[in-house]
Amino acid sequence: MKALIFGISGQDGTYLSKFLLGKGYKVFGTSRNVVTNNFNYLKKMNIKNDIEFSSIDLTDFKSVLKHISIIKPDEIYNLAGQTSVGLSFAQPVEALESITNATLNILEVIRFTNPSIRFYNASSSECFGDTGDKAADEETSFNPCSPYAIAKTAAHLLVKNYREGHKLHACNGILFNHESLIRSKQFVTQKIVYSAARINAGNKERLKIGNLSISRDWGWAPDYVDAMWRIIQQPNADDFVIATGKTISLEQFVEKIFTFFKLNWKDHVDIDKSLLRPSDIKISKGDPTKAKKILDWSAKKNVDDIINELCFFAKKNFEKLIVSYPNTDFSMDAKYKILLKFIWQPYHC
Repeated sequence: MKALIFGISGQDGTYLSKFLLGKGYKVFGTSRNVVTNNFNYLKKMNIKNDIEFSSIDLTDFKSVLKHISIIKPDEIYNLAGQTSVGLSFAQPVEALESITNATLNILEVIRFTNPSIRFYNASSSECFGDTGDKAADEETSFNPCSPYAIAKTAAHLLVKNYREGHKLHACNGILFNHESLIRSKQFVTQKIVYSAARINAGNKERLKIGNLSISRDWGWAPDYVDAMWRIIQQPNADDFVIATGKTISLEQFVEKIFTFFKLNWKDHVDIDKSLLRPSDIKISKGDPTKAKKILDWSAKKNVDDIINELCFFAKKNFEKLIVSYPNTDFSMDAKYKILLKFIWQPYHC
């Protein structure tokens, strides 16, 4: 079996690659420029040499056509496109082009070249907007609140349209927030963990946070790529919500992380209104009942497990830093760059 992963270099692409290689797939991955992309996460997982790479521009139909025609994949996983809700407010055109237009190009190429290709699209919980007290399921109406969410909603509906109108085996995984040891530092969860770890090591920084009252449904990325694969294996293509079904507030998340390091978060955290988004989702919670029933899937790790994994990993790395730099005063601003240097080990990945 051959699998083509668009967006292979990110968190989900890395874990999905590892998962598929473990199942005996031949994995192909793309990047806008494979020469400049060093695929760090794949290197750290020791799987980069097991994957074939090619450069592609998903917003260019001819580029997509060329690569799918050459590779002839059995399955395509679309994990590419802009990933930041906040960034999409500043770059809305890029959000729509890299998510919606790219998805349309892939669907059109499949339709014209080989309709038997199975296609998985990474949809998003952001499509639902604020779920309120009732967890969102596959029948919940969409109410996108950002350019990113609008782009994801349009892509989701295109997949559904091509499934129903052109009979493609095209499906959406509506994934809620999911973390891992290789989650990009641009995400607030990693920002919190690494800031707490630096403070614990002696740095006198202050953690600046925008809105502590928001609540999220946080899962674990390795669990979620398993769900992606299960979705695309179904005899009848369909859409599935992938979530834990439980939420905690960002304030609780912050408190749990600082408690891990035996710190009082209130002594180290400032509310910064400049970090507030033009529109934000107060509660985001998913109902994974359908995934449990049809896919026999459920999240293995809860939020406490996830926080412990993230914090233990950061703490272990700082302990190694202290051993590596025994004469370093980690409380000095001049040594701040050393604090940002983490020794990566692929345990529990």
